Amino acid sequence: MDVNLDQLQGFVTVARLGNFTRAAEQLYLAQPTLSRQITALEHDLGTELFHRARGGSTLTPAGESLLPLARRMLADAESVRRELAELAGLERGRVRLGATPTLCISLVAEVLSAFHAAHPGIELHLSEQGSRRLLDELASGELDLALVTTTASDAAAERFTVTPLLVEELVVVSSAGDSPVATADAMSLGEVAALPQIVFSSSYDLRAATDAAFRAAGLVPDVVLEGAEMDAVLRFVERGLGVAIVPAMVLIDRPGLRSARLAAPELARTISLARPADVTPTAAVGVMQRTIAVTATAFAERAGETMRPAG
Repeated sequence: MDVNLDQLQGFVTVARLGNFTRAAEQLYLAQPTLSRQITALEHDLGTELFHRARGGSTLTPAGESLLPLARRMLADAESVRRELAELAGLERGRVRLGATPTLCISLVAEVLSAFHAAHPGIELHLSEQGSRRLLDELASGELDLALVTTTASDAAAERFTVTPLLVEELVVVSSAGDSPVATADAMSLGEVAALPQIVFSSSYDLRAATDAAFRAAGLVPDVVLEGAEMDAVLRFVERGLGVAIVPAMVLIDRPGLRSARLAAPELARTISLARPADVTPTAAVGVMQRTIAVTATAFAERAGETMRPAG
């Protein structure tokens, strides 16, 4: 038996419309071509599928038996076609991801490593900016996805689909080579303010959050160096220049740092994944979203109490 999908599609269309001429028009075929397809199908099956009459065509008992099977086979074929198209899409194309500097040296490094290992043919673009700038790039079509903090993403809920991923504590880090800066696991903001401190560039969302916390507590921190980027801050702390308030995530795989949790008040941030609300993600972007979610969950498990899945 040599049944093909064109024959099955022709059969299902004639069965639905009850007319060869109208079925041929819908399939963009000449009516004799469609008739030959159905005749060949009947020959291969060894039975007539339609009662043909001037007023139209109706199914024979054999045709009625074949109809649900033909529909299922066509649906399965369409499903396979879509899956193959998605697989082909993951052999080429691009994903444009934005993330804050803190995330670029931690979560994003793991995400891009995993994604590239699985899909080396996908071109990856990365924008390292503050959350507000990332949302601007997302809105202008420059990015497909952006990892941002909650403060910025709250105002963007109408334009973007925002999915919270992680709730992360901010901790105080110091050099592992120096004496501990705290006698307990947790420190108050007052205790932190009295220590020589390295603070970030004013463009960092993190700098704004810590400045606001000190102001609210009526404290002025002892700043020994300001204006540095994340990687530089961590290196300066490792060398004993001072302490810094950083997201717990950056401590992973950094044995040169020790940390103390903040108490009264605890400072935390929510990391969210944003994408344009009115754009359907490509297959590659969809896989990147899943890779980010899985990697974020793994990070939360590694960080213990200082990080947990959002929600």
